[in-house]
Order: sequence, then C-alpha cells, then structure tokens
Amino acid sequence: MDYSLSPTAMFLNAGPVSKVVMAVLVLASIWTWILIVDGVYVALRISKAIKSARAGGAVDVLWPIACAGERAASASLPGETNEQRRNRILESTRRAAAEFMTSARGGLSNLAIVSSVGPFVGLFGTVWGIMSSFSSIAQTQDTSLTIVAPGIAEALAATAYGLAAAIPAAIGYNRIGAAFSEIGDEVSQFVADDVISLTKDVT
Repeated sequence: MDYSLSPTAMFLNAGPVSKVVMAVLVLASIWTWILIVDGVYVALRISKAIKSARAGGAVDVLWPIACAGERAASASLPGETNEQRRNRILESTRRAAAEFMTSARGGLSNLAIVSSVGPFVGLFGTVWGIMSSFSSIAQTQDTSLTIVAPGIAEALAATAYGLAAAIPAAIGYNRIGAAFSEIGDEVSQFVADDVISLTKDVT
C-alpha cells in the first residue's frame, strides 16, 4: 500500500466513509473557488459601472436601479407634492438598490457555510480515521505502525481536505464581504446622484 502524503494517495488509501468525506470536501473546495471567482468578478463589474456612471457613461449592470428611478419619476400621482414625489422616487430607487445588492452578494452566504461547516466535516473524517486505527488494534492486538498507519492516514487526510475547503472560503468571505460593503456605500451615492438627476426639474 502506498503511504504517500499526496492528496491522491491519501484518498485512494482511505476507507469508504473517509472517501465520501473527502469527496464532499473536494466538491466544497471547488464550489468555494467558483464562488470566490464569481464574487470578485461581480464586484469588479459593479465598481466599473459606478465609475462609468459618475463619468456620464453607461450604467451597465446598474440598470435595474436606474430603471426603477426612471419608472418612479415618469409616474404622476394626483395631488402629489414635489417633496412627496422626491421621496417616492428615492424610496423606489433605494428598494431596487437593496434588491440589487442582495442579488450581487448571493454567493457570500454559501462561502460562510463552507468556512464554518468544512472543518467539522473534516473533523468527522478525522475521528473516523482514529476510530479505524483503534478498531484495527483491537482486532489484531498489534500496535505496530503497519496496523495503525491506514487509520491515521485517513485522519490526517480528512483534516487536510477540511482545511483546504474552509480556509479559502473564510478568506474569500471576509475579503469579498468587505469589498461589497464598500460597493454598497458607492451604490448608495449612485442612488442619491440618480435621484438628484431625476428631480432636478422639481422646484
């Protein structure tokens, strides 16, 4: 049996339960990187759109917010004062902005789940590997390395796979979350500027 510490060798030498745990963690790790790449891409697109809008260019991905403001501005309600019209446009635009940011942050909650659950799934695999080692000792009445090595290898592998999934997820969640927090402030400023532009004819 190959006791190499390479991820592939540790997976192939593991028992059925440990293999399932490792496979789940590998899928979680792949999913994590997909969410990180998507989060960074979305954040960059929104930042670029905000800069473009400030420069008088296309609003690009911010169009749901701009359209909500334009629809509210085009509506005319009987007996509505100018102040009420401003407030209605602002409320409509803010609501659209909140929905937009919620959609943009979609993957963050999943990163939080992986970062918090990943270590515990890995810990389950670790405990299972240690239990396998004790079971082998009980069956053979032998404590030699040949007997305990497979179970210890499973335990180490499960720990490593769990950390490989959880660490990038935790870093991605914190960094991308901070980026979206800054973007949220910029979107709020875009809303304010958009409302001013839509109501500049109101006295």
